[in-house]
Amino acid sequence: MYAVVKTGGKQYKVAIGDKLRVEKLVAEEGDSVNLGDVLLVADGDNITVGSPFLDTAVTATVVGHGRDKKIKVFKMKRRKNYRRTQGHRQSFTEVEITGIGGAKAAAKPKPAAEKKAAPKPAPEKAPEKVAEPAAKEHDHGPDGIGDNLTTINGIGPVIEKKLHGLGITTFQQIAELDQARMDEINEQLSFKGRIERENWVEQAKELIKG
Repeated sequence: MYAVVKTGGKQYKVAIGDKLRVEKLVAEEGDSVNLGDVLLVADGDNITVGSPFLDTAVTATVVGHGRDKKIKVFKMKRRKNYRRTQGHRQSFTEVEITGIGGAKAAAKPKPAAEKKAAPKPAPEKAPEKVAEPAAKEHDHGPDGIGDNLTTINGIGPVIEKKLHGLGITTFQQIAELDQARMDEINEQLSFKGRIERENWVEQAKELIKG
């Protein structure tokens, strides 16, 4: 399965697991992003072409940012005694494709643990009082306020902080967003319809149900 996406004025053919460099994206390392506009999706012999774009998403994880090797730009005008030389290094973002439409990358298998000798049985002790289980790490956000919004696909730590700045800290608040409020958030945070494309409201409702 592969797709053709357009981002940064260029087109790329991508498949799940591919790593590629694209024009610099405004995202932090580890964030999940939608990679531009989808022009084509092919699943075996089933090929879907957009007109011009498809209503689907190609998701990727930001691996890192960098800059290409320096190039020299030389300008000259004949018989004008005009010569200019300058350098340029193009910025880029390296991403790894994690999903095309509904398809997502399979979880990487963990390396098998080495076999160890069985420990000697410890001497019996008097039964101790069992402590109540601690709250799960994902019960609350990293700052201890509300829910961990990064559980929703498409929300990274940076976006979570921006939502906290707007007073949105729980799954319930996201599940209750109406179209007017989503349009307001999209405009304030320059999301360009991201909330609707990534189905934040539906994901929040599922997380509330447990």
